[in-house]
Amino acid sequence: MIPDDTPVVVAAYRTPIGTAGGSLREHTVDALAAPVLAALAKEADTRIDDVLLGNVFGPGGNPARVAALAAGLGDTVPGMTLDRQCASGLAAIVAAATAIRAGDGAAYLAGGVESPSTAPARTRPDGTTYTRAPFAPAGHPDPDMGPAADAVAARSGITRERQDAFAARSHARAVAAQLAGRFAGEIVPVGTADGDERPRDRFTPERLARFRPAFTPDGTHTAANSCGVNDGAAAVLLVSEARRRALGVPGLALEAAATRGCAPEWLGLGAVPAICALPGDPPDAVEFTEAFAGQVLACLDATGVDEHAVSPDGGAIALGHPWGASGAVLVVRLFHRLVVQGHGTTGLAALSSGGGLGVATRWRVVR
Repeated sequence: MIPDDTPVVVAAYRTPIGTAGGSLREHTVDALAAPVLAALAKEADTRIDDVLLGNVFGPGGNPARVAALAAGLGDTVPGMTLDRQCASGLAAIVAAATAIRAGDGAAYLAGGVESPSTAPARTRPDGTTYTRAPFAPAGHPDPDMGPAADAVAARSGITRERQDAFAARSHARAVAAQLAGRFAGEIVPVGTADGDERPRDRFTPERLARFRPAFTPDGTHTAANSCGVNDGAAAVLLVSEARRRALGVPGLALEAAATRGCAPEWLGLGAVPAICALPGDPPDAVEFTEAFAGQVLACLDATGVDEHAVSPDGGAIALGHPWGASGAVLVVRLFHRLVVQGHGTTGLAALSSGGGLGVATRWRVVR
């Protein structure tokens, strides 16, 4: 029996993942997150103590609190918005889990949300615009993610052919999961959107080989073997193991978590030290945010994770990468695969993020 204060996910939902400018283009971050939070709150038998959401691109104003109010959780439920770049959603879940272990509260909603479609333009005092804030101080190497991924793939010896095969497999798995209805139980519709937009059913390695490099002239990453720019939200309901047993429901218990850093110029490798900090037997399911195929493969090779075991229903290359939400999407996927569908008992969720950061978590089903 695990300790009473162990944090356990007892419900997990997400929105469809939309292409920026696509089906979710008119929904702000609070409008995306609110339906997910409301669906989770219906499954709680007690008041929600706090709402923690990751977000990267704004609009500021503490979207977690705004979304909590929009979800009807009440004026007394606070909210906190976290920014650990692409790892923000998973970091929010880890932070909520830490609060449960500390005895600060009984029920937390945690996850992330992103809406590039409605994010405000970023403008400097001189009137010029920019697409991202710096990941490192002035004078330090600070490459954009695409060129950095090309550098990681080259350094790690990941071929273009291997990347295209990985990306084609991700799309094929996502399409198969859609057709089989395996996403249906985890998706909360938003407006008229009730399914993920990005997966393609004819993305073979041969077809992907025709795409040109997207970031550097001789690079190996293309628009097809990299993630998209996407809108979406995902969150989970976390309670203590004592509370879960009292409820009499199954859950996904957080066994361990690690957050680590690496050199910002090798930002795609941030997950490596985080995963290595969580030793244990190979898990039954692995969810790893597929930002760029070569970057993911470099991390998997370095940590000994079988690339064929990752993202069994497709990952971010196929489904999309709503930055602040993506880490939470991993846990939603694990919950439904392991707890709801019963495909195994242990799981790993991990990803790298801007600035040379990595977050990794290990989970176990409890019934």
